[in-house]
Amino acid sequence: MEAHQHSPDSSSEECTVLEAPPGKNACPQHAGKVADLYCSACEVALCEDCVLEHEEHPKVALSQALEQHRISLQERLGSVNNRLPQISDALSFVKEILQQLTNQRASIEEDIQSSFEDLHKQLDVRKSVLLMELEVTYGLKQKVLQAQVDSLVRGEGDITATCTQTEEALAGEACVASLQVEQELQERLGELVGLGLPCQPEENDQLDLVMETDGLRKSIHNLGTIVTTSAVASQSEAMGAGLEQCVVGHPASVTIVTRDKSGGACKSGNAILSAEVFTPDGSIVDGEIVDHKNGTYEFVYIVPKEGNFSLALRLYDQHIKGSPFKLTVTRLSPTGAKRRGKSPGQKKKGSKRASSALGTPRRKTQNPIEDDLIFRIGTKGRNKGEFTNLQGVAASSNGRILIADSNNQCVQIFSNEGEFKSRFGVRGRSPGQLQRPTGVAVHPSGDIIIADYDNKWVSIFSCEGKFKAKLGSGRLMGPKGVSVDENGHVIVVDNKACTVFIFQLTGKLITKFGSRGNGDKQFAGSPHFAAVNKNNEIIVTDFHNHSVKVFTPEGELVLKFGSNGEGNGQFNAPTGVAVDINGNIIVADWGNSRIQVFDGSGSFLSYINTSADPLYGPQGLALTSDGHVVVADSGNHCFKVYRYLQ
Repeated sequence: MEAHQHSPDSSSEECTVLEAPPGKNACPQHAGKVADLYCSACEVALCEDCVLEHEEHPKVALSQALEQHRISLQERLGSVNNRLPQISDALSFVKEILQQLTNQRASIEEDIQSSFEDLHKQLDVRKSVLLMELEVTYGLKQKVLQAQVDSLVRGEGDITATCTQTEEALAGEACVASLQVEQELQERLGELVGLGLPCQPEENDQLDLVMETDGLRKSIHNLGTIVTTSAVASQSEAMGAGLEQCVVGHPASVTIVTRDKSGGACKSGNAILSAEVFTPDGSIVDGEIVDHKNGTYEFVYIVPKEGNFSLALRLYDQHIKGSPFKLTVTRLSPTGAKRRGKSPGQKKKGSKRASSALGTPRRKTQNPIEDDLIFRIGTKGRNKGEFTNLQGVAASSNGRILIADSNNQCVQIFSNEGEFKSRFGVRGRSPGQLQRPTGVAVHPSGDIIIADYDNKWVSIFSCEGKFKAKLGSGRLMGPKGVSVDENGHVIVVDNKACTVFIFQLTGKLITKFGSRGNGDKQFAGSPHFAAVNKNNEIIVTDFHNHSVKVFTPEGELVLKFGSNGEGNGQFNAPTGVAVDINGNIIVADWGNSRIQVFDGSGSFLSYINTSADPLYGPQGLALTSDGHVVVADSGNHCFKVYRYLQ
């Protein structure tokens, strides 16, 4: 067959179809060919030479395929772009954790340095004391022995000199002239024969050092531990009947299992867990978290109200799997049937009762005090004058009301008239930051003292909100309430440890008392707040024991009053407490949503009428400088100021 020859300038139809101009649709397999089809099976562009190889494959026009690819690519781009805010939030959060880790490292480094510097100082002091004791002891013994040596040397010298004189006299010729001298020598020798010299040692040479260093060396070898876990909230989980329901007034428990990023079970304790039982309006109940030191924890709580609640379990401030959990709290009769309880805010009217022999005059105390609410401040939120789970309350002598705004990690300050003045606090776990402020008090110096439940220490700020120091770090497990006694000492109620600590403002521990149990010096569980009366006695609310206890500064029980119930003088989990100038004790009755007033001997006087605007889970309370009661109405996210009889 003869080949056809074409001239370079040929313009035949065959050439114009097969030759591809240098464009964007050139076939990638055949040079000079135009791709106008697309193989859907192989996902490649096809020219007419490629078609035979893809004859049985589904094909569409290239323009249609390109449009579909663009649409798919745009959708994928949108999906990926939608991840950017999530990644940005995650990046910010991880950076925040990293910064907190760095800050915590710096804080611990500072603690290590100061602790060992303090130990060095104590060792140097002890060294100086021992050296001084050595010198004093040596000096006393040396003085006795040196005096004995001096006496013996003098006696020896006298005897030697007299003997020498006598020998010289005997060596000479006996005559009348020597008779007088010999008589004097004879008398002197007679004295020396009977001379009493201390020939037996009057002291000994014992100077020994007993230095028991083995135990100290072992203690030093094991001194201090860097505590951490690899637990993460996204993998950790909870189990147990307490996740879904519980019975009013009965303990319920939940087991938390911590896991690392790969889902492996953590084997050590000390993770930072928090747990709250709350209504849709805010936090209501704190429970107790027990660390089993094996990576598992138990949260035990008691709810004194029936209704629908939520249970939030957080690990390092992040919800664990499934948190928050929906919780149903029921009230059971003795036969096990549900009994309808009173709603929050309903108050049982005070009834007349006989006056105690130790009580103060009752005046109008048997009946409710009318029109007690003066004003309320706050709604739920994060702005000035807004609160989320406010807890502790304090009042200063210069007319200020201080509120520990727990879930907003700050303290807000108002005038006695409710005018907002200032706020301070930065969320975090480093010194000077607040993680969960629950208690607040004002020191006579003007400093503001804040109990930080989750950071496990008490922070000291100036009246302007500038951080000054922290105390109790390494000792406290869950400080809830704080107060100040007449000596300026800081009283700390450790909710988790069931212990009351007394510190100097410098951080030095003076004493502590209390433990878990039912004894006189013990708390049945979760003591909350404290106040100090004019006798410098410490008044503590024992939440789960439904009572108030009064102690001496040394921890001796002076008085206990209250029992579980809704009647006058009874409690359903007491929280805040304050003392007025007459020694009357004002108590926030959390579960009964009311405020009761007692005399100094614990006899019921009255309750404050809150029926017009009912309380819901009152927490801390205090007495303002103008003689009113201010209370943190936690469930209603506000604080209220009431008048009451004094």
